[in-house]
Amino acid sequence: MVAFLKSMDNKTWKVIIKGWDHPVVMDKDGKATTTLKPEEEWSKDEDGLAHGNSKALNTLFTCVDKNMFRLISTCNVAKDA
Repeated sequence: MVAFLKSMDNKTWKVIIKGWDHPVVMDKDGKATTTLKPEEEWSKDEDGLAHGNSKALNTLFTCVDKNMFRLISTCNVAKDA
């Protein structure tokens, strides 16, 4: 599984190592707020990391058996799965 996830692309593997957080809106001082940033406002890098997370989750969901899938199917971040 590790080799397969690494072979997909670099961002997919980085999501497994570092995790992924939904981008948030920054205030005027550059500090993160608790407001989630709408997807249409994501930068290219934020969008790429989110796509890596989706690819990793999809891979994990399709490669596990039915019992394991029930345990991880509610995960939103591949690192948690």
